[in-house]
This record gives sequence, C-alpha cells and structure tokens, in this order.
Amino acid sequence: MVTVLIVDDHPSFRTSARRVLEDAGYQVIGEAHDGQSALAAARVLRPAVILLDVQLPDLDGFEVALQLTADEDAPAVVLTSSREGNEFGGLVAASRARGFLPKDEVSGPALAALLR
Repeated sequence: MVTVLIVDDHPSFRTSARRVLEDAGYQVIGEAHDGQSALAAARVLRPAVILLDVQLPDLDGFEVALQLTADEDAPAVVLTSSREGNEFGGLVAASRARGFLPKDEVSGPALAALLR
C-alpha cells in the first residue's frame, strides 16, 4: 500500500483528499498545514508520496518540494493548487516534483498516473 502525506493549509481539502485517496487504496499516514510541518512530518513519517499545495502560509510549496526531493531516497512529490498548473510557468518542472494536479482533479487514478 502506497503511503501518502497530505500538505495543505485548508482542513476541508485535507479531509476530502484523504477520503478520495483512501477510497482508492492509498494509506494516508499524515497531514500537515504548512511547509515547516510538512518537512518535519516527512522526516518522521517517511511517506512514499507527498501531495503538496503550492501556496502555503509560511514557505512556498515549490521550495518545500525542492527540500523534500533533495535526498536520494526522497518521496515522490505531487504538487496541487486550486489554480491551473500552467499558471506557474516553469516552477513545477524546476521543483523536481513528479507532476501537478489541480485540486479538483485529485483522484487515485490521477495520482497513480503521475507515479508511474
């Protein structure tokens, strides 16, 4: 079972993403509400995948993604936002994330497609 950490400053999105991913067979092992707590949770929980909002209250999600993917055994990071991915220019590619999913398209199959 693939383990997931959900990082978003909106509790309602974390709840809905958890439900959708768990229904698709993922194991959500934690949630974080900002960049610093995401970095700390990733170190402790060691998830296989991190669903990461690009707009967090403390750190830019792109910077968090860079920090999370710096190690050899880094988790797969998938960025998400209520905005479309093309609005961020080259920031998604530069972040070393596996890809981007708009929040309204987060699903088990969509996540699996990015993890292949």
